[in-house]
Amino acid sequence: MASARKNLIATEQRNPRTRGIDLLSTSEILRTLNREDASIPAAIAREIPAIGRAVEAMVRVLREGGRIIYVGAGTSGRLAALDAAEVPPTFGVSPHGIQAIIAGGNRALRGAVEGAEDSTARGAEDMARLRVTRRDVVVGLTASGSTPYVLAALEKAMEAGAITIGITSNRKSPIHRIARILIAPATGPEAVTGSTRMKAGTAQKLVLNMLSTTTMIRLGRVYDNWMIGVALTNKKLQRRGLRILEQAARATVSEAERALRQAGHDLCVALIMLKKKVDAPEARKRLRGAQGDLRTALGERRSRGARKR
Repeated sequence: MASARKNLIATEQRNPRTRGIDLLSTSEILRTLNREDASIPAAIAREIPAIGRAVEAMVRVLREGGRIIYVGAGTSGRLAALDAAEVPPTFGVSPHGIQAIIAGGNRALRGAVEGAEDSTARGAEDMARLRVTRRDVVVGLTASGSTPYVLAALEKAMEAGAITIGITSNRKSPIHRIARILIAPATGPEAVTGSTRMKAGTAQKLVLNMLSTTTMIRLGRVYDNWMIGVALTNKKLQRRGLRILEQAARATVSEAERALRQAGHDLCVALIMLKKKVDAPEARKRLRGAQGDLRTALGERRSRGARKR
């Protein structure tokens, strides 16, 4: 029995700090959970070098017209789908460039699909269906590091020559043999034993935020700290876009409104128009020539530390 406990991976072990949690008051339970969650940023900080290598790979692939494909099961798959869904409208990029697949398909986004994560055949099939090539990056998310569906998908991607990235909370797990880049924040035992939707899931969400946001910044889809590529698809976002344009271009409300209208509500185009005193067709031409990188289109030099590599 002692040997079996010793062989348990970290995320499946019992947490000594939360024993008897069911006997605590509501406020005590909340403070206990909060203390556990407080350890997550430090665990991620130790993985920044690996996260940086992953970002460089993702930037390179997207610049060359490839794709970032997230793969996960259960909580990991749902978090992956969330990030893939939110990046295109936030940064104004094509949904083709960042995609997510989850074991069990779309039905698994809203409920459990029994046995889906155990299917190695489906993991490989889904990669084949997407026609993954060496031009792509495939990011596998699995808290345990051993989910069969995710491992099979990564193996298939590796065979196709794609860059494979693994995100797990257990470094010494099977995924380390398949992932070219391994991101493994050691979140340790969960507050509720084995419930990896908690600390491990939170760590995955934070890592995904870092990966996609930094990639988009490096691709020039953020200007200063403004979401300059945001899709203006509702009244709230339209107001936000107008405010961004006023501040970034130091324009009046009427100037910003006119430029946005002429730019077809494309913030990047409108900003180039206002800052460079050009019309919409010329602004679009400059943006295309810069591959969507707004700083480059504006002829603004980055500092040495922020240059493209």
